[in-house]
Amino acid sequence: MALAQAKLDATETRLAVLTLPAEGGWLAAPRQDALARVRAMGLPTRRDEYWKYTRPDSLTAVEATPAALFDTQGEPPVFSGIDRLKIVFVDGVFAPDLSDDLSMEGVEIERLAEAGSADIHWARDLYGVLEARGQSPVERPLAALNSAFATDGALIRVTGKPSKPVSLIYFHRSETSDAILHHVVKLEEGAELTLLENGPAASRFNKVLEVDVADGARFHHVRAQGRDHKRRAATHIFARLGAESLFKSFTLTANGVMTRNECVIELLGDDSVAHVAGACMGDGDFHHDDTVFITHDALNCESRQVFKKVLRNGATGVFQGKILVKEGAQKTDGYQISQSLLLDDDSQFLAKPELEIYADDVACSHGSTSGAIDDEALFYLRSRGVPAHEATDLLVLAFLAEAVDEIEADALKDEIVSRLEGWLERRRD
Repeated sequence: MALAQAKLDATETRLAVLTLPAEGGWLAAPRQDALARVRAMGLPTRRDEYWKYTRPDSLTAVEATPAALFDTQGEPPVFSGIDRLKIVFVDGVFAPDLSDDLSMEGVEIERLAEAGSADIHWARDLYGVLEARGQSPVERPLAALNSAFATDGALIRVTGKPSKPVSLIYFHRSETSDAILHHVVKLEEGAELTLLENGPAASRFNKVLEVDVADGARFHHVRAQGRDHKRRAATHIFARLGAESLFKSFTLTANGVMTRNECVIELLGDDSVAHVAGACMGDGDFHHDDTVFITHDALNCESRQVFKKVLRNGATGVFQGKILVKEGAQKTDGYQISQSLLLDDDSQFLAKPELEIYADDVACSHGSTSGAIDDEALFYLRSRGVPAHEATDLLVLAFLAEAVDEIEADALKDEIVSRLEGWLERRRD
C-alpha cells in the first residue's frame, strides 16, 4: 500500500537534512538497504498501531528539541565503583581521551566509524541484519533510520569470558545534540559478556544494539538511562539466540521527558532463555514507553518480561509487550508482567499485553495492573514507628524488587537499588 502523502512528505523532509556516511567498504550496502526500508515504511505517526500511546513527533522532527544539561550536584556516575572497560561517547562522538584501551582478553572491540571502510568484516553479517528481521510483523522505522545514518558505535566480538564488563558511557554536553549510535555484539559459542550502559547521551538520542548470542553463550546487559530530564531517546535492542544460550537485559530509567525503549528478541535455538526487565521512575513531564516483542521459534525455551513503573505528578507510562509462539515451538514457557504504582491521581499507565500462540504444549501468561500504595501495608509500617516518607519508599522499593532481581550480579543489583533509593530521597516532600 502506498504511503499517505503527508507521511511520505514528512519522511523525506527528515531525510533531506541527513547525510549517509561515505564508507566505501562493507557498510555501504546495509546502509542503502536500511534507507530503502525507511522510505518504504515512512517515519512513525500517531496513526501507527504501536505508536498510539506515544507521540513520535519530537523523535522524528527535523531538529532536536534543546535539552538543558542536568547538574548532578556531585553525585558519582552510575557504575563508577565497578571495575570495567570504559568506552565513552560525548554527544554521540567517541571520546578516546575519556575511554580505556579497547584491548582485553576474550573480546575484540572496534569503532564502527573506523571499521566500516574495510572490505570484509565479521559485523557484515549482523549490521542491520537483525534490525531488518525485527521489522516484521511490526515496522520499526526509527531503527532503520539508525542503521542508515549511524555515525559511530562499538563493534564487539566476544570469543571467551572477559575478566570485567564492557561499559558504554554517554555524556551529554550540548543542549542541541542529536546523536545516532549503532552497536553490534557477537558472542561466539560458549562465550560470556556483561555489557553496561549509562548516561543521558544527547538532547535527542537514537540507538540500536544488535546482539547475536551463539549456542551456549551468555549475555548480560544492565543500563541506566540518564538523569537529564529534558532528553529524548528512542532505543532499540535486536537479539538472536542460539541453542542453550542466555540473554538478560535490565533497564533503569529515572526521568527523561520522552523515552521509547524497544526490544525485539528471537529464540531460534532449543533450550534458550531470554529475560527482559525494567524499573522506571517518573515525575512530572515524563513519558516512558517500553515496547517488547519476543518470538519463540524453538523447543523448550523460556522468556520473561518484567516491567515496573512508579509514576507521580502527571507522569505517563506505557507498556506494549507481545509473546509470539510459532508452530512447533513446543514446551515454551513465556511469562509477562507489567505493573505501575501511581503515587497520585494525575499519572497514568497505558498497557497492551499480547499473546499469539500456534503451539499446543506451552505455558504462557501475562498480567497487567495499575494501582496506588497499599493502605494496609502503609498503616502496618506506620504503626511500628516508621515515618510516612520512609514507609512509602520501602513499599516502592518492594514493588520494584521483582524487576531488579532479574540482575544476576549482586554488585550491579546493589548499584541499581542505591540509585532508586537516591531518586526517592530527592523527591520526598
